[in-house]
Amino acid sequence: MAENRTKRQGEPQYEAVIDAMRKRGPERLGLMTSWAWHDDPKRLVFTLARYKFVAKMLVGAAHVLEVGCGDGFGSRVVAQSVDSLTGIDFDPEFIESARSVANERYDIAFRVHDMLRSPVEGEFDGIYSLDVLEHIPAADEDRFIINMIAPLSPDGVCIVGMPSIESQVYASAFSRLGHVNCKNQNDFRKNMKRYFANVFMFSMNDEVVHTGFDRMSHYNIALCCCKRPNRLAERS
Repeated sequence: MAENRTKRQGEPQYEAVIDAMRKRGPERLGLMTSWAWHDDPKRLVFTLARYKFVAKMLVGAAHVLEVGCGDGFGSRVVAQSVDSLTGIDFDPEFIESARSVANERYDIAFRVHDMLRSPVEGEFDGIYSLDVLEHIPAADEDRFIINMIAPLSPDGVCIVGMPSIESQVYASAFSRLGHVNCKNQNDFRKNMKRYFANVFMFSMNDEVVHTGFDRMSHYNIALCCCKRPNRLAERS
């Protein structure tokens, strides 16, 4: 005898979606993402736009490393475009959160690792780090970058994003506490040229990535390739 169900009011194509999510349960947000959704929801739009840019630049990469993945919220966007993704963060609370909300559909390995102590083992053809470098004291920056790009293959791509120094007058008190090393775009480019022969700079305002006037850029992104072996050898 056929199951006697009351027809749900609404469009029929959503039946499978609703049934699937009732069985699985809603997707959960991690620690920092939950805070952002509570405190300033539009911030998630800007964050996801940065991850989408990275995903487009690294599409087809075999093994990618995310440095400073936090609770892994944006990592899935990149995981859709690459074969394999490893996300690392020095904060165990964030990695625990990332693992607790992970979805088996996305090939992401989350690990605790302090980039100031040592490079990550293995080799990667793509490395990216968003909203991390501004938290690294200037005295530690060289060690951080050298360790970060040490496992990057010779023809690999590195993407680094950080708020501009010009944006900090508008930053919240909460953000400014951790932003100890912001730069203007020109200084950011010069710094990354120490490690890479080619550095391409992009500006970002809200969710829009562009190549406009850098003094008005709220966020800067450096896309880097052709790693300089001589620079890396200085620390060996």
